[in-house]
Amino acid sequence: MLVLMEIWESIRDFVATGGDVLYVVAIALFLMWVLMIERYWFLLGEFPRLHKEIVAKWDARQDTTSWYAHRIRDAWISEASEKLDERMLIIKTLVAMCPLIGLLGTVTGMITVFETMATQGTGNARLMASGISMATIPTMAGMVAALSGVFFSTRLEARAKIAKEKLIDSLPHH
Repeated sequence: MLVLMEIWESIRDFVATGGDVLYVVAIALFLMWVLMIERYWFLLGEFPRLHKEIVAKWDARQDTTSWYAHRIRDAWISEASEKLDERMLIIKTLVAMCPLIGLLGTVTGMITVFETMATQGTGNARLMASGISMATIPTMAGMVAALSGVFFSTRLEARAKIAKEKLIDSLPHH
């Protein structure tokens, strides 16, 4: 329990040093990871069942060569592809937003530094240092959040593309 309290204190100190913008970065990061976990859940748990269901329906068809059968096949592939790509745009948007939110923290931190310089002069280095910390920590947090999102969203997108290709290969047409 003491270890948890120390971790909590470290997080509070980090947020206090970085400013309120870190809360926004944390919310964006949390939302991004919830969506990515949901997508992995769908890809690994739900999509294989959907894949089997579509293949079973295709294999049960007697007509797989007519123009009408090809349109049905294309529609099923399109629906499956749409389900694979759900929420990927939101994830990519959140990945792109994290560094921008961090830059917002930089701007607010620099405003704090300039306000300190305007009211206290340049003689108080401690007050200026806190503003500089407030300017740099959100940028770092936003970059780290974006990097984790870029890596895993790229992997997620590649897995979705492979799953779609496997579905297309599983539905032979002539």
